[in-house]
Amino acid sequence: MCGIIGAASSRSVEKILIQGLQLMEYRGYDSAGIALNQEQQVLRLRSLGKVSKLQDLMIKNQPTATSGIAHTRWATHGAPSEENAHPHGSNNEIYIVHNGIIENHDEIREQLKKHGYEISSQTDSELIAHLVHFYKKEDGNVLKALIKTTKKLKGAYSIAAIDRDQKNKVFAARQKSPLLIGKGIEENFVASDPLAIINITQSFYLLEDGDFAEITNDEVKIFNDKAVQQQREETLIEATATATTKGNYKHFMEKEIYEQPEAIGNTISGRLGDQDVLDNIFGIGSSKAFKGVKRIQFVACGTSLHAAKTARKWFEDIAETPCYIDFASEYRYRNPLVENNTLFVAVSQSGETADTLAALEYAKKEKYLGIVSVCNVPTSTMARESDWKMFTNAGPEIGVASTKAFTTQLAALLMLAASIAKSKNKNADKRKAATQDLRNTPSLLQEAFKLKQDIEHITENIANKSNALYLGRGMYFSIAQEGALKLKEISYIHAEAYPAGELKHGPLALVDDQIPVVALAPEDSLVEKLLSNLEEVKARGGTLYVFGNANSKIEIKKGKFINMPKCGDFNAPIVYTIPLQILAYEVACLRGTDLDQPRNLAKSVTVE
Repeated sequence: MCGIIGAASSRSVEKILIQGLQLMEYRGYDSAGIALNQEQQVLRLRSLGKVSKLQDLMIKNQPTATSGIAHTRWATHGAPSEENAHPHGSNNEIYIVHNGIIENHDEIREQLKKHGYEISSQTDSELIAHLVHFYKKEDGNVLKALIKTTKKLKGAYSIAAIDRDQKNKVFAARQKSPLLIGKGIEENFVASDPLAIINITQSFYLLEDGDFAEITNDEVKIFNDKAVQQQREETLIEATATATTKGNYKHFMEKEIYEQPEAIGNTISGRLGDQDVLDNIFGIGSSKAFKGVKRIQFVACGTSLHAAKTARKWFEDIAETPCYIDFASEYRYRNPLVENNTLFVAVSQSGETADTLAALEYAKKEKYLGIVSVCNVPTSTMARESDWKMFTNAGPEIGVASTKAFTTQLAALLMLAASIAKSKNKNADKRKAATQDLRNTPSLLQEAFKLKQDIEHITENIANKSNALYLGRGMYFSIAQEGALKLKEISYIHAEAYPAGELKHGPLALVDDQIPVVALAPEDSLVEKLLSNLEEVKARGGTLYVFGNANSKIEIKKGKFINMPKCGDFNAPIVYTIPLQILAYEVACLRGTDLDQPRNLAKSVTVE
């Protein structure tokens, strides 16, 4: 969840490290810190709050160094405080930054105390610094000390470390937490995310679990846990100059909402024929393998889970294949029964979500037909660990509240449903309709953006409330869930989504003139049922905000009806997502919250 960066260079690195933290701040912003290996000592600066506070300290102190490490924190062990902020040090000699969780920290803490180490923070991370210092005393070799340290750790970690006595060197280790090395000209880097240094280099080495690294300004060495040097293929990661900037938008989230037509276009590009999906768009051999699929097991978290839940109908309708959907965090703890010819599908924006990766690791030991990943990051662990994959090609998503990742996941999952159906020779007419709907989606999203003015008229009525209720039927219940999640994440208004038919089984008790009710009413086979459910709200004096089609003849006396663009059966869920994103965004703007970095959250959840 935290963001780490290290640099060894022939030039001063302090600005590189600070800028890297700023670009990774979506990973956590409870505190920030930096350690610079200067001539006579390591200078450490730490601050509570966002990277801007650390930047102020840097301006005040004007430090300079050619190597160092830095960290932006999402708190796990130990409350947000300067004392608990990284980097952590041991005896003014070893300094480390860490992302992950050390599960056996209590045991290690007691062992270190017996060896005379004073532990100044509440974190599990500080213990790593002391362990490295302890083992370094054996022969002065920091790399070997780091390897010995990790053998004592249970849990997940990515670590970057510096040693006061080795001025231009950074050490690193990875286990179940993302970490990569950037290769520059007379400088090299280590970071949690390529975005941190994408403006400096596009050449990377992707570290694997169990890898260790020793980095100088002119050399990168990668080792296994026996200190034997390893070879890793150099990977090119490209990004546009505007990928990590807001441009003319107030927030990254706003920018990413309005990037969705282009993002969807990138998702479907090169994957659709005239009347069908193309073969093997999930990788070589995927079309042949999909012939044997009899059922599908989805795992995902948060927004990605809502995408899987929405797509379930497509798989059952187009591919005639039953689906099971699990929270990734719960999947492996229920000892799931895996039936023959079940396809395992993992969905994640980052491809580094800890719970999803743990579920995938569990699945690899079971008798699945194969593993498919749908994610946005080609270099991610999830992509590398899957048999087949589809990259959504949405581009970097910086805003913590996911927008374009969700809609591109829906597009990718619709193509997966059509691919399985094609392999099984099912429902050619529906595949044709899905293909056409996908092609039409970018232009329909542009039409949905025109509803912004209508949406702004209702934002004040929602912004001054403490609760909201979202309703939908069929697959639109999952879209309603995603809409409610967006409102919760960035405006801090409590919002819940329910299948509209379940109103009378409890939630109707909440309906009064103080709770806005947001309903999705597409023109489908369930709209008449939905209208009856909405009458129940109207009868109790509830305020209704309905997104639907004018042909549905929905009468709103208290609230507002917003007429949606006419959609196809298969792209309507994607299009209906847009006004809910805009609504959440505009409400949050009105309430003055930090939209891109909402409290207590982080973009990439890399801890369990």
